[in-house]
Amino acid sequence: MRFLLQFYQQLQALRYAVEEINRSSDILPNATLGFYAYDSCAAMRNELQGTLWMLTGLSQEIPNYCCRESPPLSAIIGHSKSSFSMLMAHILGLYRFPQVGIARRCIWKKAASNDDYGFEGLKIMKDEITKGGACVAYTVYIATNQDNKNMPDIVQMIKESTANVIIVFSADIFLFPLLDEMVNQNVTGKQFVASEGWSVSDIFTNYSKILSGTIGFAIQSSNIPGFQEYLNSVNPYNTPGTTWSKMFWEEAFNCSFSQPENQTLNLSKTKKTCTGDENLEHVQSGYNDVSTLRSSYNFYTSVYVTAKALDDLSRCQSLDGALPGAKCSDLTNFGPWQLTHYIKNVRVKLRNGRQVFFHKDGNPPAVYDIINLQPESNGTLKQVKVGSYDTLNSSGEIFSLDTSSVWWATSNAEIPLSVCSQSCPVGFKKVAKKGEPVCCFQCVPCSQGEISNQTDSIECWSCPWDMWPNSARDRCIVKPIEFLSYEDPLGIILAATSFLSSMVPIFIFRLFIHYKSTPIVRANNYSVSCILLVSLSFCFLCALAFIGYPQPEKCLLRQAAFGLVFTLCVSCILAKTVIVVFAFMATKPGSSLKKWTTPRVPYMIITICTFIQLTLCIFWLSISPPFPQYNIEAKPGIIVVECNENSQFAFWCMLGYLGFLATVSFTVAFLARRLPDNFNEAKLITFSMLAFLSVWVYFIPASLSAQGKYTVAMEIFAILTSSWALVFCMFLPKCFIILFRPDMNSRDNLMGKDRSSR
Repeated sequence: MRFLLQFYQQLQALRYAVEEINRSSDILPNATLGFYAYDSCAAMRNELQGTLWMLTGLSQEIPNYCCRESPPLSAIIGHSKSSFSMLMAHILGLYRFPQVGIARRCIWKKAASNDDYGFEGLKIMKDEITKGGACVAYTVYIATNQDNKNMPDIVQMIKESTANVIIVFSADIFLFPLLDEMVNQNVTGKQFVASEGWSVSDIFTNYSKILSGTIGFAIQSSNIPGFQEYLNSVNPYNTPGTTWSKMFWEEAFNCSFSQPENQTLNLSKTKKTCTGDENLEHVQSGYNDVSTLRSSYNFYTSVYVTAKALDDLSRCQSLDGALPGAKCSDLTNFGPWQLTHYIKNVRVKLRNGRQVFFHKDGNPPAVYDIINLQPESNGTLKQVKVGSYDTLNSSGEIFSLDTSSVWWATSNAEIPLSVCSQSCPVGFKKVAKKGEPVCCFQCVPCSQGEISNQTDSIECWSCPWDMWPNSARDRCIVKPIEFLSYEDPLGIILAATSFLSSMVPIFIFRLFIHYKSTPIVRANNYSVSCILLVSLSFCFLCALAFIGYPQPEKCLLRQAAFGLVFTLCVSCILAKTVIVVFAFMATKPGSSLKKWTTPRVPYMIITICTFIQLTLCIFWLSISPPFPQYNIEAKPGIIVVECNENSQFAFWCMLGYLGFLATVSFTVAFLARRLPDNFNEAKLITFSMLAFLSVWVYFIPASLSAQGKYTVAMEIFAILTSSWALVFCMFLPKCFIILFRPDMNSRDNLMGKDRSSR
């Protein structure tokens, strides 16, 4: 088995950090750190055995026993492979031992190794790819047990797929079967995206034809001052782990230490003998490059995190304060759960100025370099940093990529395309097909009010509020403005109807003046009838305030004017109704209602009822005055200029009060309809109020269903119709008698029916 120099370098980084801290007077000044190192050879069984061995404190693992008295085991730095570190976490959690991981994860993927690292990465990656609007054309798992019988089928699928970008979430050692099969089937031109598990691995030299152009996420690294010299000072005889040191030495210098007890191998005849005095400077001169120091730097940082947590424990210092009710712990005797508390809240400032800390879920902030594998003239791959992903970037720019520095895997060295559908023209957007990956889409026209002015648009853009798409939906044009104007045919008809209708009450008013001495005019309260006729004329005319461009003054006053004149009308009718009832009831002997039959009573009723409506309108106009607005929601493609009532509550209070007066008038008149008289006005009031209420009850759903200028037209129609209902029901019978049946306009006729009945 090949001895990997990078793993030995990681061990030296751990050792260097421990020695550096032991020399420091800032962290643990009165304590000395030590460490145990265990090689699991990437075997799950060995990992389990080694974890129990460290917990037991003996060469033999014994569950639930700890035979180490001192020094205490503080924390364990986990395996660089997540499958192993997760196994360790299950065991260490039972004993409440903290584990500091050295590997971070990123969330991208298409092919995954068949282990926890691949499974967990795939789950997160799929969610993030979907959120980003991309798709996964296929998902395959690479076996980790060397059983890759289906690898030819996997590579055949990759070869035939139109997806040209392959995201691989795996450790480096599991990729060889996939890459070997791609070489056998001559699959090229695929753009790889690498997870941090293999992006900077140096064992893929023979696959440069396939992996050239790979974009990878790599754990961010930094220079460790003095580490280069420390590596060069390593000696197989004075370094902890003599066996590993000799294996490293033999691998580095291609030599062999003499082994007289094993002469059968006769290694000395094929390799030179190692002396231990060889110079490491040339062999390791490139080991301080950031591409090879990434994992080692994480080991270095993990040691400092553990040491800072121990230092905080000894001083009872933490961002969250000391443990509740606890005293400062003795570093020679403390529980591992105590250190866990401080590790969770630790903050370590490194030499490069960055701070290391952990989120609530136990992960450090995501900080990655984005590297590009670029081919060199000698056939090797060079790792070039082309961007970064840094959630701690002070500028707020988390993701950055210099595309001009990227070497792409395509034949024309341009950004690769990975699509399964044709481009969408302008005026359309891409929509994923149901049951297929989102990269397989169909082109659909932009929605109403939206445009797209470029091909392959993934979304359409809304036009400005005062503009609307043209027929091709590739540009915005100015919206037409709509309001009920005097130039509009509907506006002309309503305005003419309003003006001509206002003449009818005036004509009746003149008729009443001419015949004011006749019994039928005098019997129905001449003065109140005149007030009612004048207010009805104003009711017809107030409809004109709703026609024309909605000016601020017009919006402010039109609803209030409508409410007041109609309240005046209904108040006059209510006064008539009450007087009719009081007049007949006061004829009974000993009635106390005689004092309410004076001429002042109807005017009091009219004044009080109108004043209440006036008060409501003043409050409305003072607190939430109506105003003109541009409504772009009512009718698509049109700007409706309208008055916003500002307070729907105030508007409906005004209209509700008017309805209340009409309901009271109707109720009283209905109850008084059988009072004796040849011409009982209560009957006319009953019909007029019934018609009035019916019009406004139907107006509510009609106005809610109408849009634009037709909403205004609907209210005008309700005003005119309800006004005509009052004119028709209240005054048409009287005018008919005055003009065409003068014989009925006499006191004897009005009282005759009453006498005959008696």
